[in-house]
Amino acid sequence: MTEHGQLHDAAPAAVPDDPAIVMRGVTKIFGPDPEAALALLREGRSKADVQAETGHVVGLDNVSLDIARGQIYVVMGLSGSGKSTLIRHVNRLIEPTAGEIVVNGEKVLDMTMAQLGDFRRNRIAMVFQKFGLLPHRSVIDNVAYGLETRGVGRAERLEKAAHWIGIVGLSGYETSRPRQLSGGQQQRVGLARALAMDTDILLMDEAFSALDPLIRSGMQEQLLELQSSLNKTILFITHDFDEALKIGNRIAVLKDGAVQQVGRPEEIVLNPANAHIEEFVRDVNKARAIHIRTVMEEGAFEPCEMAMPADARCEDVLPCFDQHEWVGVLDGTGRQIGRVRARQVIKALARYAPSNGQA
Repeated sequence: MTEHGQLHDAAPAAVPDDPAIVMRGVTKIFGPDPEAALALLREGRSKADVQAETGHVVGLDNVSLDIARGQIYVVMGLSGSGKSTLIRHVNRLIEPTAGEIVVNGEKVLDMTMAQLGDFRRNRIAMVFQKFGLLPHRSVIDNVAYGLETRGVGRAERLEKAAHWIGIVGLSGYETSRPRQLSGGQQQRVGLARALAMDTDILLMDEAFSALDPLIRSGMQEQLLELQSSLNKTILFITHDFDEALKIGNRIAVLKDGAVQQVGRPEEIVLNPANAHIEEFVRDVNKARAIHIRTVMEEGAFEPCEMAMPADARCEDVLPCFDQHEWVGVLDGTGRQIGRVRARQVIKALARYAPSNGQA
């Protein structure tokens, strides 16, 4: 336990027992002769070397990930790191050069085109960076579009679309066209359209990147609020480290198509695996990455009047101590696994707060 507020040592990364998405050795090479370039890559040549010698571009280099059910799994990296290429492999919008992809126990690469169409319509949904709305359709018809392709009757799909429009805060805009909406509102339409599909898995490719900072922050908060009740498996792509820290249960960092590090947000920030990730986290407010599971007292205590999930960030829990001496810490099943009090949280925040006045 950490009664005095010290951080737990990072535990070895655990592979989920029944992951929603598994990628094993996924490699993608763009060019007319990818097998020749793949041979060079497997000899240990770098992405730059392969491109210089063959003219082929390495999009992904031997990527292996295990994405647990019900978590927001963030893949981040700079432009050209392979993030968007990776997410498009999950629903096979891009075919890999090598590797294996398994979604909910099914091998995606073994699917026929008919099976793949069913998979995309019924078991996985995607939210795009550029919104992907149909300009000639109203908001409600945009939200209902995926259900229409599924063959759902008009009355039923409009009822479901109206429900999700209300959930994302756009009631009253049902008959509006996309051009009449702000960027943030258009992104809410895209999110509602994906949620209306009622799939277990959401793919979100730079979904909030085109938004202004305040609107973007609001969308992040809404996603977290929705996730607390929907418990979807969300694969989220971003180039923004602060966004990754705010919403991610786990983070994978890519560079040149290869995975550099995978871990919980605080593991990435406090124990960067290499110089590339150290550069990423240098200006990050590390205090924002600390979750209460890292400072809690573990044990079977009397249930606390106030309780929060173990993934809650320390800075978000701090206001609870205005009225409560202790805050319980809950695991994914809602069982209390520990408790934390104000001094532990304050000590952790003070330890990692930026010294340069950064907010």
